[in-house]
Amino acid sequence: MGLTSRTLMYATVLIALVCVGGTVWVWPRLARRGPLPVLGRLAAIGVTQLAVLTACAVAVNSEFEFYGTWNELLGHVSTAPAHVAELGTGTGVYAAHTGLVQPAGPQGLDRVKGLPAGPPARVGRVESVRIIGRRSRAINPAFVYLPPQYFQHQYHRQRFPVIVAISGYPGGIMNLASFLHVPQTAGRLERANKLQPTVIVMVRPTIAPPRDTECVDVPGGPQAETFFTKDLPEAIKAAYRVGHDPSAWGALGYSSGGSCALQLALRDPKVYTSAAALSADYKVTDDLTTGSLFGSGPLALRRQEGHDLIWRLHHLPVPQVSVLVASSRLGEKDYGPTMRFLKAVRAPMTSARIILPRGSHHFTTWLREIGPALQWMGQQLTFPQDTVPTPMAPRKQTHKTAQAAAPVHGR
Repeated sequence: MGLTSRTLMYATVLIALVCVGGTVWVWPRLARRGPLPVLGRLAAIGVTQLAVLTACAVAVNSEFEFYGTWNELLGHVSTAPAHVAELGTGTGVYAAHTGLVQPAGPQGLDRVKGLPAGPPARVGRVESVRIIGRRSRAINPAFVYLPPQYFQHQYHRQRFPVIVAISGYPGGIMNLASFLHVPQTAGRLERANKLQPTVIVMVRPTIAPPRDTECVDVPGGPQAETFFTKDLPEAIKAAYRVGHDPSAWGALGYSSGGSCALQLALRDPKVYTSAAALSADYKVTDDLTTGSLFGSGPLALRRQEGHDLIWRLHHLPVPQVSVLVASSRLGEKDYGPTMRFLKAVRAPMTSARIILPRGSHHFTTWLREIGPALQWMGQQLTFPQDTVPTPMAPRKQTHKTAQAAAPVHGR
């Protein structure tokens, strides 16, 4: 019985109702004086409250997928095998079964409304997979949105641009599909010719749940930055027909996922050349969920400064990347840091913004921003000109491109 399954949720709710009913039924018998009746009343109250709290926790986790499996809840996180078999040619939907992208169970995808339903060549497809990190030794769940053109014959040798969409913490990939509507919005924009056909990889920011790894390579610990900048691109390029040039890759996220997207673009511009961040933080700090991210000793402060994006813009060479940041004048605590970050941006880096008059750190705000953010991202990414080589034939170039996305006007 899976941790996010409806069966477990219904079972815990039923047990809670039975406990409440049982407590009401036996309470008159426990009303007498004496140590045994008192212990009985305490036990009835304790068991009933435990059952109710468990049912609530399971229901919330089933809806938001903070923990996807029992192993994640218990902190028993799988690591990638030491040896990875041959990855295949990368011309199909998946690489070899033993490759770095492997089919997974639904992972909650079967509960998401509005996903493509019909022939993939007409409506596209969302796949549930797990990505295996060859260097970081992490195994991370993911959803992959493939546009209709990916399955159409005229595009059968064409590669596609990639957006890596990153959820907040502690939410999982379900939030990107169920609450932020990333694949649904991408499909709508593509049908309206406002977004070029794009592969979207939906992942969570942590690679070692329940710890919040914040896209940081922790000294002696989880190598989250390595996963996002080396393992994930390597795996997706091996399994799907996507662009190999950095100009075809961008990162997008909300909350801590937005922070991660900005970190990736500014720290690793040879992997991600654009980033869109909704309600992001601009520096990484230690807290109860992260533990020590930067280690100790004289290098700890230098590592932490390297993850302070405003500090980087003032003290280090500015990378040639494009960023979009979104905040609200009222209701968002990151408005001040957002404006300081934008003020620090200088050439060759470019920036754009979505500033709402009022908003909150919630999906009601991010849903207003995700459409313009995806549309802006589509304008930054180049549609790859390289093609998948035909067997027994020399590699050729093609000049076929997708229709450019419509301009996004300021808000």
